[in-house]
Amino acid sequence: MFERIIIGVSSCLLGNNVRYNGGHKLSRYVRDTLGRFFDFVPVCPEVECGLPIPRETMRLVGDPEKPRLQTSRSGIDHTEKMRSWASRRIKELEAENLCGFIFKKDSPSSGMQRVKVYNEKGMPHPVGSGIFAKAFMDHFPRIPVEEEGRLNDPKLRENFIERIFALKRWRKVLAQRKALGRLVEFHTCEKMLLMSHSPQHYRAMGKLVARGRELSLKELYETYEKEFMAALALKTTTAKNMNVLQHILGYFKKNLSADEKQELLEIIANYRKGHIPLVVPITLINHFVRKYQQPYLARQTYLTPHPIDLQLRNHC
Repeated sequence: MFERIIIGVSSCLLGNNVRYNGGHKLSRYVRDTLGRFFDFVPVCPEVECGLPIPRETMRLVGDPEKPRLQTSRSGIDHTEKMRSWASRRIKELEAENLCGFIFKKDSPSSGMQRVKVYNEKGMPHPVGSGIFAKAFMDHFPRIPVEEEGRLNDPKLRENFIERIFALKRWRKVLAQRKALGRLVEFHTCEKMLLMSHSPQHYRAMGKLVARGRELSLKELYETYEKEFMAALALKTTTAKNMNVLQHILGYFKKNLSADEKQELLEIIANYRKGHIPLVVPITLINHFVRKYQQPYLARQTYLTPHPIDLQLRNHC
């Protein structure tokens, strides 16, 4: 049901011995769990730009907006070497069709955010981004990115991985000939997922699609992609999921028996109270979708946006 997806990842997180001390920072969740569904393009900025293993540690110094990359003890400046390499590497990554990137936290080259930047007095402030990470995010603003440390947060993990699968679905649309009908079909299937992230974006995107003939297909697709990824970057909440679940209930008003309706209502109420995770009402709804052959709901990616094996909706 789900095709394998290509994402970039800091090489050390896969267990490769590329760190300054010759070691690694293996993330078993990244390599072993996500590796069941993703193909990885490993990147180590320091090694790939020509620095040795082992090597002196480095840090960011100066202006947080445009920091310099210097060795910690000797003060050797590797900024231009890193920026020049990053520019070339990003051009190469354009051909990989990446749907996401997992960075190494705190790295002066690969840290996504809150990387220490040292001022002229040698005092660190966690306000920067690694030089390669920033260049990547600036060049690919719609590709989901995250740090391995933040993947320990179940909400952040769910949001990040859900966006990866959503971008993969969108890329499949882009691979076909542009047509308003195809965009309408995609938007219809993503309706409830969008509602669970941002009802405001969903309404605005519906208006965009409705006036699709007023725009060129290129402009329409470009604007839709921008809004689609912006909407999904907003985290779901219990309240927004409740709105979707209540919306789904309306499709069963002529199907469910009294006992089935009561069971579903009780499960949804327990989800609202935080007693059970979202996967429980979703599992029952999927059962009813199959039992009562609801073709519209069967097309909704909200009900199966990613492999159930990842257990992304198992947290309360």
